[in-house]
Amino acid sequence: QVQLVESGGGLVQAGGSLRLSCAASGSIFSISNMGWYRQAPGKQRELVATITSGGSTNYADSVKGRFTVSRENAKNTVYLQMNSLTPEDTAVYYCNARVRTYSPLKSSDYWGQGTQVTVSS
Repeated sequence: QVQLVESGGGLVQAGGSLRLSCAASGSIFSISNMGWYRQAPGKQRELVATITSGGSTNYADSVKGRFTVSRENAKNTVYLQMNSLTPEDTAVYYCNARVRTYSPLKSSDYWGQGTQVTVSS
């Protein structure tokens, strides 16, 4: 089994910053892509940012230039630095990882439990 544990959400004023962390643990052989998604009330879950094991990144247009995704492969951890936050960034943020496990030896997508980010105007 694999667990993803997120931390770092909270309440912040518009223009402020937050840093989210997500650590993967369990029967991990390797992790390819890691990333962040978010879901606002009444909306579908959407991609925020992803990063490959080699460090290649991809961002939603709405967060480009404000958010930065990074990872520490040795710690199986992914981060999301969020700057210049606006009320439109308010959502539950979910960590995602594509994990290859030891037993069974297969790749699957895993999700964290979600962390609330609220940006006040």
